Amino acid sequence: MQLLRYLLVFYPDGVNNSGFLYKFASMKQKDGFSGERSIVLPPMIIDMEKGDPLVSSLYVTDIGYYPHAESHYRERNEPIGQHVLIYCADGAGWYKTGGEEHKVAANQFFILPAGRPHAYGADSNNPWTIYWVHFTGTHSDIYAHGAILPQDVRPGIHSRINYRNNIFEEIFNTLNAGYSRDSLRYVSSLLHYYLASMRYLRTFRNAGQRIDDDNVVAAAIHFMEENMEKRLTLEAIAEYTGYSPSHFSAMFKRQTGRSPLNYLNEMKMEEARRMLAETPMRINQICHKVGIDDCYYFSRIFSRTTGMSPREYRRGMKTDE
Repeated sequence: MQLLRYLLVFYPDGVNNSGFLYKFASMKQKDGFSGERSIVLPPMIIDMEKGDPLVSSLYVTDIGYYPHAESHYRERNEPIGQHVLIYCADGAGWYKTGGEEHKVAANQFFILPAGRPHAYGADSNNPWTIYWVHFTGTHSDIYAHGAILPQDVRPGIHSRINYRNNIFEEIFNTLNAGYSRDSLRYVSSLLHYYLASMRYLRTFRNAGQRIDDDNVVAAAIHFMEENMEKRLTLEAIAEYTGYSPSHFSAMFKRQTGRSPLNYLNEMKMEEARRMLAETPMRINQICHKVGIDDCYYFSRIFSRTTGMSPREYRRGMKTDE
């Protein structure tokens, strides 16, 4: 069963600078898998995007995040007018279009062109975690062209995957807060940046802060940051650095004073505290964002490292404001 909530929010940054903007936000939360988030922009807001010369070149119509989306399946026999970007952060899936089927692995994305029937879904044994965006606009074809096959965005010593995911979150949170003219223009600008970070991958990576290739610990920490949403093992981190788990652990602890997995858990809890303080995300959504599927286990780790439960921490942050 799908739960459909319509929110009516009053905003003082009105249309044409002369009144007030009412936001009709269609937030769809499915029961199929925990932590799902999505926003479907209403037709009235899409018409505003089309009519704005700064937004009409590229704009969002739908956006969402599905963690560990077991049994996820979508089929559209009637073509839609938007391009569909799906970025697989973890797990695996598949899609069909133009009579061909393609497999999708973690750290790959694809863009289904507007106007084509298609179907896609999660792998039955290893369901994907996906970020997805429906987008259109007069310049949208530029970003969609040539991405119908799976494209790699695999972690590396100079990758910026976590940075890109934060751009997505900023788009989502801005839309979730309201549909003022300034918000829609800001989201359009961010969408250019988000799509460009994938389509012009080498340039995006080269523009980021460089890490010394010889600094193994710094490279390992970067790898942890880039894979925050995954269930990393010591073996996986050590394999990335090229050292045995025992040798890598000893080297890491000498430089940081902590074991790699303890350091990783501290990073996850720091990110969880940030999201509790700065976003409206529910606790079950946050635990998936830091790579922990079991929300009770997440709460135990959080309480042990912070001295209070996630709910207590969020209440305390609101009290301090």
